[in-house]
Amino acid sequence: MKQIYQQGLKKIKEYSIQKVLHIKGRIFTAIKWIIFSVLSGLIIGLIGTLFYLATTAATAVRAEYPWLIVLLPLGGVGIVWLYRLFHNEEDTGTNLVLSAIHSEKEIPIKSAPLIFISTVATQLLGGSAGREGAALQLGGSIGNALGKLFRFDEKDQHIMIMCGMSAAFSALFGTPMASAIFSMEVVSVGIMYYAALVPCVIASFVAHAVAVGLGASYTSFEIHNIPAFDLKTAILISVLAVGCAAVSILFCIVLRKTEKLYNHYLHNTYVRAAAGGALILILTLLVGNQNYNGAGIESIQGFLDGKVIPEAFIMKILFTAVTLGAGYKGGEIIPSFYIGASFGALFGMISGFAPSLCTAVGMGAVFCGVTNCPITSLLICFELFGYNGMPYYLLAIALSYMMSGYYGLYSSQKIMYSKYKTTYINRKTH
Repeated sequence: MKQIYQQGLKKIKEYSIQKVLHIKGRIFTAIKWIIFSVLSGLIIGLIGTLFYLATTAATAVRAEYPWLIVLLPLGGVGIVWLYRLFHNEEDTGTNLVLSAIHSEKEIPIKSAPLIFISTVATQLLGGSAGREGAALQLGGSIGNALGKLFRFDEKDQHIMIMCGMSAAFSALFGTPMASAIFSMEVVSVGIMYYAALVPCVIASFVAHAVAVGLGASYTSFEIHNIPAFDLKTAILISVLAVGCAAVSILFCIVLRKTEKLYNHYLHNTYVRAAAGGALILILTLLVGNQNYNGAGIESIQGFLDGKVIPEAFIMKILFTAVTLGAGYKGGEIIPSFYIGASFGALFGMISGFAPSLCTAVGMGAVFCGVTNCPITSLLICFELFGYNGMPYYLLAIALSYMMSGYYGLYSSQKIMYSKYKTTYINRKTH
């Protein structure tokens, strides 16, 4: 009996020691990630804010001196030369960042200054490209460098990359909730890297605080007259969502096909950039204004107010594809906002149903279709437009996610689980 008692006591002690060790391990892990996510948020928040201020200033200068667009072909040649100078010609942008999280691929730290300078140049000279895609590369490369600096293992280094992406996106766009989730959701569709949740959330909020403290001012939008959610309005929004899915597929296809056409007919990258810049210049002269140049975030308020022309979303797709396919740098995210918002406004104008609401829904639904990130899309709608349109956002984003199939902006993004069955497929986007 005494022996049994001693054995039981020994097991209790062993169990208690294991529990204490587990608790200590969790506390150590929590403290580690709090420290490094705050550090990441501070450093990348500062750099992201500088990037925000630089691109904002570039847009303002181009608006004041629209003739700068004639320098776009020369700017494209300069961007190609800069990447060749630093032996980074094979840079694949955001795809490289996503690949680094999937595998052991390295993100060279030189990617950060290169994408910073080339994106500002693209914005200044009138290329049709966004900033948030560049922010993901900027944050990812710096996060990767921090992980290497502190000698993190491969898995923790991947978390640092996601931290960096969240921090840069948050500092640049001012949506900390969506930014925290986006970096975890965009990598592998169907799987969320919840190990990165706390680090990404902290880094995102810290970076946002840094940006606001340094004077960053973010755009917010107001929706007019949101109707009651009922069967009729749900059907109308569902039709819009299916249309948004089709537009998102079209955008992805045009981007890929345009890049292939450039590569097929213009092998010399200098000639390709100059030709792309010349095409944008010609298109701008034909249009007669610069509504489709730059990122286009400033146009969304006009769409919310019902100021839209029918061909706006098609023209933005064309301008963006010609710009990015030629080798100019930036991103596809804000152009996708423009495309979705203009298409939604057009749908609202034709149907006579709440054009302002349709603009917001269109923006969220097209963004979801091109990124395959429904949770991020919903959070972006909340942070930009408020919560009053919640049922419309949710329904449209869900339908767009399903109907957009396996298309996406990023060829390195993996679809881990089918959108239609609980089946593991592990395939890349079209």
